[in-house]
Amino acid sequence: MKKLIALLLFIVTLSVRTEAQPEQNKVIDGVIAVVADEIILRSDLENKMTQYRQSGNPVNENTKCTVMEDLMYNKLLLDQAKIDSIEVQESQVNSELSRRIDYFVQQIGSVEKLEEFYGKSIAKIKDEFYDLIKDQMTIQQMQQQLSKDVQVTPKDVREFYNSIDPDSLPYINAQVEVSHIVIDPQINEEEKESTRQKLRELRERVMDGEDFGTLAYLYSEDQGSAEKNGELGFMKRGMLVPEFAAAAFSLEPGEVSGIVETKFGFHLIKVIEKKGQQVNARHILLKPKVSGSDLTRAKAKLDSIRNIITENESISFADMAEKVSTDEKSSKNGGKIINESSGSARFEMNQMSEVDPNLFFVLDKMEPGEISKPVVYNKKDGSKAYRIVRLDTVYEPHRANLEDDYQRIQSVTKAEKQKKLIDEWIQGKIKSTYIKINEQYRECSFEHSWL
Repeated sequence: MKKLIALLLFIVTLSVRTEAQPEQNKVIDGVIAVVADEIILRSDLENKMTQYRQSGNPVNENTKCTVMEDLMYNKLLLDQAKIDSIEVQESQVNSELSRRIDYFVQQIGSVEKLEEFYGKSIAKIKDEFYDLIKDQMTIQQMQQQLSKDVQVTPKDVREFYNSIDPDSLPYINAQVEVSHIVIDPQINEEEKESTRQKLRELRERVMDGEDFGTLAYLYSEDQGSAEKNGELGFMKRGMLVPEFAAAAFSLEPGEVSGIVETKFGFHLIKVIEKKGQQVNARHILLKPKVSGSDLTRAKAKLDSIRNIITENESISFADMAEKVSTDEKSSKNGGKIINESSGSARFEMNQMSEVDPNLFFVLDKMEPGEISKPVVYNKKDGSKAYRIVRLDTVYEPHRANLEDDYQRIQSVTKAEKQKKLIDEWIQGKIKSTYIKINEQYRECSFEHSWL
């Protein structure tokens, strides 16, 4: 629980802007450094310091100087990105925003809980994060551009590994790699039609003069917006699923849509206002209900799939996952579940118990290569499905070594080479860039010669 709270505090800190500072801080805020035409405010530094503390990093008398240098380095990269015309597309930013929000929803339990914790709707959170994430992605792209030609050979990896004191090698906890095949229950057409009919009746009531917002409050199954009379707040096209965006942007303020089907269910949409490339709308969401028989059919289908895999050596779990799994992300990887916090396929078992307790208990009884019987899958959007799970690989607790952890050590080796190259670039860039630093930070022992 402490880990989760720290994680969420970290997110909140990232989104802090000067206008969110207490009144007394607004008075003393000001420019503390200029890098090219990029400025660093005192509030930027204080917010970054808060983030640093919440991340669990040790803080000492030099920390503020370290954080200050990190901010200046980021401004150098943003300046170079302008020079090199490196620009992150809106669709890329929105995709990354959705990925991060999905991850934190999974951590805290639901969209509603995240909105309650943050005190704002998902749409508002995304809007406040937009510029921050865009800058982060621009910085990452610039770093990648600078270090794209860095390569490491097996010899480099061995030399780096051998340069480390054996007693200093990290201890790796027990890890697993896991794959799954997911089958979402197919909702029967009668239930879908029943849901559409309910929306038709609600639309008629709106057309007869009833207030759309009141009906959204009473009937919408999107709890986050229902409490706000269905209002979503201003959103860009890329922040909405395509079907919803197409309908919302085609309406004029005051107009009410027909029934719109998305992966979330069926919607009625009423546009409140349009502003440039953004739209503010209300919606009423109704979700067709999954029946017990729908779930039973999904389970039976997975039973058959499991039997086909276990009884036919020519059919692999990965091939079957690509063909039949309804989980879009993992099906592209042969069913392999990716650890979103690290980007790798490995999960520490103690981490798994926090991320997905149900899966932890299934895996705890399995041997490598074994395929589970169908088990209920509680998805992060609150819906239920069934899945079968394959325990691909188990890595016992051990000291880091080349045989079991080559990829990890290779990544660290490459990162070290990239850091050396970028350090050299920083020194050259500083010499050709206008830099002004507030007097109180001139005594800092920076890693690079900024003064």
